[in-house]
This record gives sequence, structure tokens and C-alpha cells, in this order.
Amino acid sequence: MADVILVLNAGSSSIKFSVFDATGGGLELLLRGQIEGLYTAARFGATDRRGASVGARCKIQSHTFICDGVTIGDGVFVGHGVMFVNDTFSTGGPARGRKELWRETAIGNRVSIGSNATILPVKIVDDVVIGAGSVVTKDITTSGTYAGNPARRL
Repeated sequence: MADVILVLNAGSSSIKFSVFDATGGGLELLLRGQIEGLYTAARFGATDRRGASVGARCKIQSHTFICDGVTIGDGVFVGHGVMFVNDTFSTGGPARGRKELWRETAIGNRVSIGSNATILPVKIVDDVVIGAGSVVTKDITTSGTYAGNPARRL
């Protein structure tokens, strides 16, 4: 099991954080970001060296899960209960810890993701709105508003 160090810098309405792996005597950055808002309780995956990355000025609401391999740009809003998924069950079942089967997700800048959306391993460009409850199954390459299951441009 890795030795993990969490560094917090709390302001009046935001928390800046860094998570380091201290295994082996050195420090390796696993995750860095900023959370704004007083009632944030997001969970971040940090079990893989890829970790997750959250940009500046992001707002991540409660009950959100951000797994390993997720990169979130600057100025992104993530609503309550959003789930990021890195396992596509490409072998017909769960990866069961086989990290080479996990896929990455990249969220651009100024993206807004509505509550209870599910984001599979995709790339989403800048200036996109994802409706609440949507399921994003494919890359979004054009700015705009998307909703539904699967999410489609409105």
C-alpha cells in the first residue's frame, strides 16, 4: 500500500489540494486541483499513477466520483452525483484491477456537466454543456449543448 500525503490550502470559499505518493522516499504528484464551495464532498480516484487532474476555478459538487485517468480543464462545473467511468468492460466484464484496460477521459475548459450525468471514457471539447442525467458515450468534438442517453447535440 502506498504512503499518501494530502496537502490542503483552505481559503474562505475554496480548497486547493495536492496528493503525493511518498512510497520509496520520494514524492510523486498523484492529483492536484481546487474545489470551490462550502459543501463539496467529491471522491477522487488516486490508486493509479495516472491519478486524476482538476483544473483551476472548477466547481465540483457533492457525491461526484472522479476516477483515475480523468483530466478536467479550467473553469469546469460538475454537478451533484456525476460519475466518471474508466472501465468500459472491454473484455465482457470488469477490469478487476487490470489498469491497462482502463481508458482516459479529457474534459475541456468551461464545460458544465449537469447532476447525475455519467461520463464514459471520452474527450469533450471546450464550451460544452451536458444536461442532467445524460450519458456521454462518445467524444464530443463540437461546442454546444448535449443531453440524453446517449447524449446528443440539441
